[in-house]
Amino acid sequence: MRTNGNTAAGTAGTAAREDADMAVQERLVRTRGIELWTEEFGDPAHPPLLLIMGSMAPGPMWPDGLVGRIAAGGRRVIRYDHRDTGRSTACDFAAAPYTWVDIKDDVLGLLDALGIERAHLVGHSAGGLLAQWVAAERPERVATLTAIAASPLGRGEGEVLVRALMGEEQPSGSLPAPLPAFTELFAGAAAAPQPATRAELVELQVEAARVLHGTALPFDEEAQRRVEERLFDRARDPWAFGNHRRAAGAAPGCEPVGALGAVTAPTLVVEGSHEPVKPGHGARIAAEIAGARLHIVEGMGHTLPEEAHAELAELILAHTAAGPPA
Repeated sequence: MRTNGNTAAGTAGTAAREDADMAVQERLVRTRGIELWTEEFGDPAHPPLLLIMGSMAPGPMWPDGLVGRIAAGGRRVIRYDHRDTGRSTACDFAAAPYTWVDIKDDVLGLLDALGIERAHLVGHSAGGLLAQWVAAERPERVATLTAIAASPLGRGEGEVLVRALMGEEQPSGSLPAPLPAFTELFAGAAAAPQPATRAELVELQVEAARVLHGTALPFDEEAQRRVEERLFDRARDPWAFGNHRRAAGAAPGCEPVGALGAVTAPTLVVEGSHEPVKPGHGARIAAEIAGARLHIVEGMGHTLPEEAHAELAELILAHTAAGPPA
């Protein structure tokens, strides 16, 4: 089960093409011994902006409408499938295990393969954590940083979730726990038999998306079901995304602690007012990065709903315009 459930996700940039007259290029990029599916929007001469999706989520979970708005604002927008998602390499984890350090290094490998020295990074959920990690470790590669619905790097988000699932009290100073609706969903999915068919996995993802969407905005179940069916059908191996969980278990303490002070890129942190997974985590990120700005999107949960696309695009375009050139 993904912890991202964005609605109105596309599969080949159709809506983005309709939103603006722009070039769209889809290709497989070879880097670090794997293939990563990428899709680029806009003028290649425009400043590059890399969209990094969250755990177990492919690139088209960045909704076409949002992507199109950003590209129409004068950015070379790139979205990609992580390893073990979508059309990127499906790994044999037993034969060649990896950790989240590798998923982070895939970001840099992709930039290298595309010939991009410096980019604006925009990450959602765990993708926001990856963007923080790259910005802390390789500040010269990051023009600006935008973290949406993310947790702060090195602050033990996974441990918070485990304690919540076990019904344990969170110690003083820990990150805020997920809302009960998310904890109940996660616990129920873990206790139930794992989905074995396309229909079962699609229904699980639809229910996850419903909770992640939050309670303030209407949720279109049928539209989400169509999204999940398209994502299942486009994947090399629609079951491989579970390797992201195995990667986390292989090295649970791999995130650097206290690294956010090394981030020099201008930073925008975005959180929804109805965030069910990481409530209040955005403020923690903003507190640890010098000069970071926190913006709350009213009504938004953990997804990127159509109602928020105009506001999100405006925020990202303004932030990347004000920062140093990529």
